[in-house]
This record gives sequence, C-alpha cells and structure tokens, in this order.
Amino acid sequence: MRIALTGSSGKLGTVVEQHLRAAGHDVLALDVVGARRDGEFVQVDLTDYGQVVDVLGGVGERGTAPDPLDAVVHLAAVPAPGLRPDVATFHNNMTATFNVFWAAVRLGVRRIVYASSETVLGLPFDVPPPYIPVDEEHAPRPESVYSLVKTLEEQLATELVRWHPELSITALRFSNVMAPEDYAAFPAYDADPRTRKWNLWGYIDARDGAHAVERALEVAPAGFDRFIIAAADTVSNRPNAELVAEVYPDVPVHGELGAHDTMLSIAKARRLLGYAPQHSWRDGIS
Repeated sequence: MRIALTGSSGKLGTVVEQHLRAAGHDVLALDVVGARRDGEFVQVDLTDYGQVVDVLGGVGERGTAPDPLDAVVHLAAVPAPGLRPDVATFHNNMTATFNVFWAAVRLGVRRIVYASSETVLGLPFDVPPPYIPVDEEHAPRPESVYSLVKTLEEQLATELVRWHPELSITALRFSNVMAPEDYAAFPAYDADPRTRKWNLWGYIDARDGAHAVERALEVAPAGFDRFIIAAADTVSNRPNAELVAEVYPDVPVHGELGAHDTMLSIAKARRLLGYAPQHSWRDGIS
C-alpha cells in the first residue's frame, strides 16, 4: 500500500515507519519536525488544513500527481497530558485529527488507522476501574483534556463512517509506549505497586505497536472500531492477584488474571485483528 504516516518522528512513529517500509509498503512520512532521509519525508503543520490537503493530495514539485494514497496512519499529537497547556493540547490534537480525517475522506482515502489512547478508559484510575481486566466494553471516562480529545476523536470517527459507509477507521488505544532501552527501569516498579497503578501496570513495546498498525491496515473492515493495544504482560514481577488485592481490593475481577497477564485486555485485538504481541520487557532483563 501507499501510506501516509503522520507523527513519523515520534517514539512510536519512527518504529512504525521502519516496520511498514520493511514490510514493503510505500510510506510518505509526515511530521512537524524531522529531516530529509531515505524514503519520502515532508515537514507539515497538521493544524493547517491547507497543508494537510496539499501533502495528502500528493502534488509533486512540478505539479505532477504520484500514485494516490491507499491509507493514512495518524499518530501525530501532543502525546500525553501535561506536556503543554491544556488549551494548546486540545487545539493541536483535535484540529490535527479533524484535518487529517477530513482531508483523507475528501481525497478518497478509505482506510484510516490512528492512535487513540488507553487514557479513555479512565486513567490514571484515581477512580478505580469498574472491573479488571479492563476491556473495550468499558465506556470512555476521560479524566484529562488529552483524554477528552481522544474520546472526541473516537466520536468523530463514529460519525464519519456513518456518513461514509465504505470508510474504515480503526482506533488503536495504545498503552504506555516503550522502547527496549526503557526496560532497565522496570524492576524498580516492584517496590511500590502504586507507582504504576495508574494504567493497571500496562505498557506496549513500540515494535508490537507497529505490528498492530500493520494488522489494522490489512484486515480492518469498513466501519469504525476501537482496540486496546498493550503488551501481553504487565510491567511488574509481582503476581497480578497480589497487585489487585493491595491496590484495588474492591474492584470485581472478571475471569482469570493470570500471573502477569496484561490487565488491559487485548483479547478483542487478538480475535479481530490477529494482533499477536511478541516482545516483553522480561526478555531483556537479566
């Protein structure tokens, strides 16, 4: 496929770009920061709709039009609460996502995969989750402006596919994105389980995040759907039953927790996308 990838200079975006190129896809990499490199890269301000239409329309330097896009992968955003003032986070993220979705639809792109967030589930879980493991049946409960935008983006996608039944939009609710060099810090989390209770001790290896993007591009049908994307395990060596009993003793447990299985359920992504995480922080820690 010919794919436009926004946020290509980010922590997840750089890995997704490498993964998609290695899989044989033609990737147009887009970000507000970055430098010319092997493959196509364009600096673009996604809050400027004119720039978005221009770059997704693919007009070349002499006005020639290359092959049209088959899909858009939208990862660009202020990536977490608290990095910028709330109003700046809202204006940037909501505007950028609307511009990307709207331009893609206007240009005839019918496949969009984008980064939603685990935060729509109620993070940082200062109010306990309704049950554990948390899954997609749990209604969104944004607790920050960043999460509010992610919730509104999902509603935007819901309405766009209603207007355009042939359109496919997939929201990947990524957990806390990690790279291998981050894993050295993980053993310290065992000292105090409350250190990572804010997302039920979850994470996602960026390489598995890229795998989830590729699976959604390949198999997601028309319509809108949302998927939690996390690693298969938790960040802790302490057993799940012990963590839950200490931090969330009154939260109902649905099914078996497993010793270290993720408490951000990835069952739906496994079933419908064929998502199969391969990487664990435990593999790199002696």
